Amino acid sequence: MRRLEPAGTADLAEAYAYPVTEPWLRANMVASADGAATRGGLTEGLGGPADRRLLSLLRALSDVVIVGASTVRAEGYGPVRPREWWGDLRKGRPPVPPLAILSRSLDFDFDAPVFTEALTPTIVVTCPSAPAERVRACEKRAEVIVTGGEWADAGAALDALAERGFVRQLTEGGPRLLAEFVAARRLDELCLTMSPQLTAGDAARVLNGPAMEPMPLRLGHVLQDDDFVFLRYVRG
Repeated sequence: MRRLEPAGTADLAEAYAYPVTEPWLRANMVASADGAATRGGLTEGLGGPADRRLLSLLRALSDVVIVGASTVRAEGYGPVRPREWWGDLRKGRPPVPPLAILSRSLDFDFDAPVFTEALTPTIVVTCPSAPAERVRACEKRAEVIVTGGEWADAGAALDALAERGFVRQLTEGGPRLLAEFVAARRLDELCLTMSPQLTAGDAARVLNGPAMEPMPLRLGHVLQDDDFVFLRYVRG
């Protein structure tokens, strides 16, 4: 995993390159050794420098970064920022991928940096039942996509993004949104950072939803940095 250093970025970029198959949904998540997806309600306490570096690389490779509204609020999400070490990873594309937020209620502070400081306009994907006044307010700060049925539909959101050319898709969760993608059989790849700590408690796992038919996964590769382990699984 020392290849995360700037001199080895190209090697890692190749290891995590998106396949030719399009569209492709990749998830990037972190969990403690005993399975907790958060510590104190946040992911911040689980990661480390190499994990954050990998997160940045995966963002650079993607066309769009997809998150749930509750994760944006809980984690205090800001816009995606470019990094000098990305080099040519974004060549021919906007300087950063847009953030696409899935939300039904549109309960946001539209003056927050995630909307006002985005280099590439933030996208909000919602459904026909979203409050009309919130939709109008959102349209002043973001690109709004209304899709799916009366309620939010994770699969329809992915299709709407792909139709707009966002085919290399990266989701950072949270666990409830990821569970929806898996339940809809739309997840193609899981990048999972195993954090070297035990937390106990009642934190959600990387998937937080009702039990479902198991989805087989195939191991792509394993990387290691200090005591962190980085797993890449693809759909079996």
